[in-house]
Amino acid sequence: MNRTHDLGKLIKLTGDRAKIDAKANDTYIVYKTKDGVFVKEYSNGEVVRMNERDLHHE
Repeated sequence: MNRTHDLGKLIKLTGDRAKIDAKANDTYIVYKTKDGVFVKEYSNGEVVRMNERDLHHE
């Protein structure tokens, strides 16, 4: 077994599950793209780039 491959597979499955849960609850998921940008992906497929203010709780 390749541990790095297995970890990558687990991360992908976790993301897939988050998308399913977001769709079931009519909400969104937040993740960081390969370009280093945080985005919100809604259950309808819409992807919105987050700005700096969205990243901090006040």
